[in-house]
Amino acid sequence: MTSSPKYAVTGASGELGRLIVPALAARVGAANVVAIVRDPARATGLFPAGVAVRSGDYEKPETLPATLAGVERLLLISSNALGSRVAQHRNVIEAAKAAGVAHIAYTSVLNADRSALELAEEHRQTEALLAASGLNVSLLRNGWYSENYTAGIPAALANGTLYGAAGEGRIASAPRADYAEAAAVALAGDESALTVHELAGDSAYTLGEFAAELSSQTGRDIPYVNLPQADYQGALIGAGLPVPLAELLADSDAGAANGALFDDGHALSKLIGRATVPIAQSIATALKTK
Repeated sequence: MTSSPKYAVTGASGELGRLIVPALAARVGAANVVAIVRDPARATGLFPAGVAVRSGDYEKPETLPATLAGVERLLLISSNALGSRVAQHRNVIEAAKAAGVAHIAYTSVLNADRSALELAEEHRQTEALLAASGLNVSLLRNGWYSENYTAGIPAALANGTLYGAAGEGRIASAPRADYAEAAAVALAGDESALTVHELAGDSAYTLGEFAAELSSQTGRDIPYVNLPQADYQGALIGAGLPVPLAELLADSDAGAANGALFDDGHALSKLIGRATVPIAQSIATALKTK
C-alpha cells in the first residue's frame, strides 16, 4: 500500500456520486480521488480541482481494469439499470480484483439481507458477489432518499393531493447529501474486514405526516390519499414515469407500509457525526427550488 492511496468512485456523475466525490476529496485530498464516469467530456467542471476523471462503463468490462489502475479503495455506486445491475456490478468487481483494488464499498439498500422490497434482490446478489470476491468490503445499506418524496412535491401541489401507497408505514429517510457524506467517511476510514452499515434518517414520518408538513409550509390543504399498490403504479405511469420506475416506486411504497423503509439504529448520524437532515427541512429546500 502506498502512503497516499487512490480512492475511486464509480458512477461519479450521478445524483449521488457528484455529492460523494467532493465529500471524499475534502477528507483525503482531491489529488487522491478518481471520479469514474461514462463520458468525461460531460463531467467538465463537475468535480473539485485536482480530482482525476477517468472513463469507465459498467457495460464495457474490457476497459475497466485500466480505469482502476492504481486505485486501492473503490466505491461501487449501484447501477440504475434495473434488471441488469448484477451483471454490471460483477464486471466492476472482477475488474477491481484484476487491477489490485484492496477494498470495495458498495451502496446497497437498507436491510438488504431481509428486505421484502423487490429492488433488494439485485443488491443481495451483488453483496454475495462481493462476499465471494476475497476483497475487503464495506456495505453501505442506504435507506430511502428524502428526494424520492420531495421530487413529487410539484405534482402534489398541482393536484392538490399527495398520492402514495405507503399507508401508515414510517419512513426514516435522509437527503442524498447525508448518505454521500457517510460514503466518504466509510471509504476514507480504516475499515478492513466486512463492515455493514444500516443507514437511515434519525427521524421517521408517514406520508400523511409528510402531506401535513407540506400543507403547513405552503399554507394549503394538501391531503394524503393512500391508494392500492396497483392503482398507485398506474397513476405513476399515467404521469409519464417509465414502467420499471413506476413499478419500483409503487413496490417500495407498499414495502414502506410494512416497515421496509424504517430503521431507528441511528447508524447514519453516528457515521457522519451529526444529526441527519429532517424531512421538514428537505421539504423547505424543495419548495425554494421548485
